[in-house]
Amino acid sequence: MTPDSEILRFDRFLIDLCNRRLAADGEDIELGSRYFDALVLLARHPGDLVPKDRFMDEVWRGIPVTDEALTQCIRTLRRALGDDATAPQFIATVPKHGYRFLAKVEGAEPLVKEGDALDPLAAEASRLAGSTTLGGVAAGVLGGLAYGALAVTGGAAGLVTLLVLTTALAVLGAGAIGIGMAAAFRWRPASAWTLPIGGMVGGMLIGALGSSLGLSGLLALTGTAPIRVMGLYEGAMLGLATGLALLLGKAMLGGGLRSIAAAAAIGAFTGLLVKLSGGWMYGDTLTALETSFPESQIEMARVGAMFGEPGFYMFARMACAMLEGAVFTASLVAANVLGTRK
Repeated sequence: MTPDSEILRFDRFLIDLCNRRLAADGEDIELGSRYFDALVLLARHPGDLVPKDRFMDEVWRGIPVTDEALTQCIRTLRRALGDDATAPQFIATVPKHGYRFLAKVEGAEPLVKEGDALDPLAAEASRLAGSTTLGGVAAGVLGGLAYGALAVTGGAAGLVTLLVLTTALAVLGAGAIGIGMAAAFRWRPASAWTLPIGGMVGGMLIGALGSSLGLSGLLALTGTAPIRVMGLYEGAMLGLATGLALLLGKAMLGGGLRSIAAAAAIGAFTGLLVKLSGGWMYGDTLTALETSFPESQIEMARVGAMFGEPGFYMFARMACAMLEGAVFTASLVAANVLGTRK
């Protein structure tokens, strides 16, 4: 049976997918297009939790709407089915998460074998971790190309080396932030502060681990190491910024370009705050490497010259810190925005 010819039956109702028709005892019931899609989504997954985000993705298809629009949709469906929210026969509310279709549906075939279905919260957590990690690829490529083009003197080979290094570090950082947010989401899915706290913890852990391993490795291999690199504090701040940007975008801005722009602004402010509070960003780390290894092909004074300074001094460092924070946070949020639209 193909989807276009599928008929779904429950209780005294019939859903004709081919003709987009709902009927009760042979009498048609009028439903708006989006409300019909919402009913089909529920009826195709009887007994399963259908989270709110899935309605937004599959019924409104990424169009920014408020939770009230979904509430009104469910209210209309209940009225059409003669259902009662206080003692539901067809549509039950799962507070703070979504809705569940209670009736047995004939013709609804599961997309996966019974027992293999991924829990909706687990699926969202997996998407969150994966999308955030992919965002790190974009951030690393953009940052690597920028610093490689401006600060590397060794031609294409030096640029590629810095590009690979920067991308690897960005992916590790983004991956840890994504895993932190995903773990926190699974632990407290209903909490508004899940994403910021999870992102901060993930960034803090990878920052501390990366700083320790990086300095120890350089010391073991070369006998010297930079005095300081990005670490626990900087990772925590970038993770917190990413979580806040995702929370703001989801709760207030409805996703899309506005969420990405807000993420860039939050990231830029975070980069500036890190510098003003004595922290180090990636440009500072490259400067430390240049100082520790004078024969390297890194020349950060060339970046400073772009800002009218004879070296990589205060203004250039602050400007680059803001740009780094903006690119990193916006890339991670953009990947999540795209991930929710698939």
